[in-house]
Amino acid sequence: MRAAIINEPGSVSVGDRPAPAPAPDGVVVRVGACGICGTDLHIADGEFPPSPYPLVPGHEFAGTVDSVGDRAPGDLRPGDRVAVDPSLFCGHCEYCRAGRGNLCANWGATGDTVDGAFAEYVAVPAANCYRLPASVSMREGALVEPLSCAVHGMRRIGVEAGESFLVVGAGTMGLFLQQLLQNSGAHVTVVDRNRDRLSIAADLGAAATAADTAEITPGTYDAAVDVTGAPPAIEAAFDAVRKGGRLLVFGVADEDSRISLSPFRIYNEEITVVGSMAVLHSFGAAVDLIASGTVETAPLLTDAVPLEKFPEALAMMRAGTGVKVQVVPDPADADS
Repeated sequence: MRAAIINEPGSVSVGDRPAPAPAPDGVVVRVGACGICGTDLHIADGEFPPSPYPLVPGHEFAGTVDSVGDRAPGDLRPGDRVAVDPSLFCGHCEYCRAGRGNLCANWGATGDTVDGAFAEYVAVPAANCYRLPASVSMREGALVEPLSCAVHGMRRIGVEAGESFLVVGAGTMGLFLQQLLQNSGAHVTVVDRNRDRLSIAADLGAAATAADTAEITPGTYDAAVDVTGAPPAIEAAFDAVRKGGRLLVFGVADEDSRISLSPFRIYNEEITVVGSMAVLHSFGAAVDLIASGTVETAPLLTDAVPLEKFPEALAMMRAGTGVKVQVVPDPADADS
């Protein structure tokens, strides 16, 4: 089969790989669409320590069940349309036993630590598959994984109707979080240097937008969310919250990055700083949010490219082109 391969940091190609077979408790999925996210860039650059090389990346995906292992749980059949939770938790470490599998001591994920879905086919655990309604296209289905991360982030930060929120970053994750916050009754200001993305945020109902955190008055928001992972942006988001405020660090920073926050202010003003890591018991909710139309997806689905152009797709992501760049191995599947 054809697959995109990160041979080593800085070396990306598209070539042939053996087609996978299902594990006894797994399935093989024919990939319909797979989105590129910031983690894929970190993997391509050698900045995601869990990743081995060579690796087929790709963890935001949907497709059609092609074959099923002889001991696969559930009732999946070839032809079923599914979105796939890429999480590979061990199930027996202290974190898994406490119900916090996203912090698994032996954490893994399809596309991050084992071959993923920038390919024609991918092998996954059957238990990680969530059926898609016929009304949800493959490209929409590939948005379930990032939306499930946003759902988990919402649970981490919490929101009350009428609160003011600052969201720094208007990529896919920022626009998902904006919508979820607004659906919960929050008034949301969105910051991004990309004015095209700010226009989308405004169309989605942002109370205000800004092209730079320098435009934000310090101490004016009940809560802030950084979706960029950039230390200056995280620091600006912290400065933006008022007494008793909350900061969610959602974006993925380099492992060695550091930020400077006032410990006196955290103490004296009782500011809460929390993180949000990937997916946790949130995949089914994300499927329902997309299927019901509660979250708008059309403004985010800006670019679809064939598998053979995966290196170009990475370059589009780096350049901030559009919002969500997705790879579609078979263009006939894009809207199916």
